[in-house]
Amino acid sequence: MARKLAVIGAGLMGSGIAQVSAQAGWDVVLRDVTDEALKRGTDGIKASYDKFVAKGKLEAHDADAALARITATTDLDAVADADVVVEAVFEKLEIKHEIFRALDKLVKDEAILASNTSAIPITKIAAATERPERVVGTHFFSPVPMMQLCELVRGYKTSDETLATARDFAESVGKTCIVVNRDVAGFVTTRLICALVVEAAKLHESGVASAEDIDLACKLGFGHAMGPLATADLTGVDILLHATNNIYTESQDEKFAAPESMRRMVDAGDIGRKSGQGFYKH
Repeated sequence: MARKLAVIGAGLMGSGIAQVSAQAGWDVVLRDVTDEALKRGTDGIKASYDKFVAKGKLEAHDADAALARITATTDLDAVADADVVVEAVFEKLEIKHEIFRALDKLVKDEAILASNTSAIPITKIAAATERPERVVGTHFFSPVPMMQLCELVRGYKTSDETLATARDFAESVGKTCIVVNRDVAGFVTTRLICALVVEAAKLHESGVASAEDIDLACKLGFGHAMGPLATADLTGVDILLHATNNIYTESQDEKFAAPESMRRMVDAGDIGRKSGQGFYKH
């Protein structure tokens, strides 16, 4: 089993993937474009390990060993000997294309290139490379150390071997996988949450029910841990709007057409917990 991982992007998702992988014994290169971004990422990883140690879920020496397995760098060339590379940068196809074009020239032939995208078709990302059969989606969930699911996405040309390697990697870091066999925008999970959030936002916009009651209906009626509007605030209304727009652009399916009120919230900066106001005040 391969044990060298490179993670591109030291934000919340990238640092989370690096954290669980190092804890599982992988040697990890964490790459971002600035030292500041890398410091934020590695500080977050250390703080998370410290919390697990304080709660008795991780031994201090294991946390120290895991941290020592992470190398932070601004040098993309550091991916050269990685067996698996996971891209976890902003959800913009142009940015991902730029990264995958560069990775294609740097990584070894047998390496697999994975994207943590939640909504962009893997086939579109793979098209920037000369090895589309070695490109796969590994959609982790936030916060990565706590959430068990990893959505594996097969692009149009992804090989069985690549999918199997991606599953081995995700399972080795403690995740349970589902497989998306047809590369539709938004895959399974993002399509489901976006459809639910859009309908909940429409019900809220038209005054059918309050945000609290819509969320309560989903929690008590369907057993959801969190209602769709509270989920939107936690994820970021802007992030979900962006994902919904991606899916709508690809599918032209009206159920992914976000209501105007959701767009105005983003225009106004009311994007959820991170701004102090979304569908709820925080």
